[in-house]
Amino acid sequence: MLLGCVPGIAAAVALVLCAYGVERAAESPDAALAREAAAHTAPRPPIMPRAVWAGDAGRAQPPPRYDDKVVAVFVHHTDSPNDYDCAEAPAHIRNLHEGQTTSRDWDDIGYNFLVDRCGTIYEGRAGGPGRPVTGAHTLGFNHRSTGVAALGTFRAGVPVPPAMERAIAALAAWKLGLSGTDPRSDVQLVSSNDGSRYASGTTATLPALAGHSDGFMTSCPGAALQARLPVIRRMAAELQGRTPDAGHRRERQEEAQEEAREGDSRIAGATR
Repeated sequence: MLLGCVPGIAAAVALVLCAYGVERAAESPDAALAREAAAHTAPRPPIMPRAVWAGDAGRAQPPPRYDDKVVAVFVHHTDSPNDYDCAEAPAHIRNLHEGQTTSRDWDDIGYNFLVDRCGTIYEGRAGGPGRPVTGAHTLGFNHRSTGVAALGTFRAGVPVPPAMERAIAALAAWKLGLSGTDPRSDVQLVSSNDGSRYASGTTATLPALAGHSDGFMTSCPGAALQARLPVIRRMAAELQGRTPDAGHRRERQEEAQEEAREGDSRIAGATR
């Protein structure tokens, strides 16, 4: 460009535009992705530390294992009673820890997080809630994922407490936001175990916010909680500041179907 031929003000504007173009051109694809990811982060929700429930239940264990990032959240239920007082939740978690570290001989509780019916989130597996700790919650898909367990049993017909749903959504929005992952999207994970739904080494396409049964042959997290996952995905996406778009019609269709089923159940109950 022959800036010498451009009048003074026009030359200054041209220089600014030129410098902006050079700066944008110099930005790497990774930097652009990082900016996009930062635009859809969510705040960290309150998380009760392990010390609240572990007490003297801890034991010597190997150092935590870590992945590079978390791109999926697997939702579970603990298949335990629902009529607990929320003040009793730490004792329930301690019992789960004891069962998994004694009868199964695991080095720690398998879930990265647990949520009670009042919406309180507890740190589960050791290693730091803000880090990509490798859990032991979904056989074949423990890498690059986080496992969150809902305290209770949520088979078909059992209502899922709204506070629990909101807490799972907030946790998923935060953890997935750290890697720029949309909770409504699908992600690719490589199975590490033939005992999962996919042979070891298979690249599986799974929901970023999935139920345990999406990766393993099980009824967990229960039909009721599984049916609420589309709603939880939407809430998590909203917490990340994302807006609905045509690419997520599936979630809206599933939500509409679930709402229709709930409406039918209410009508059936009223006519008995």
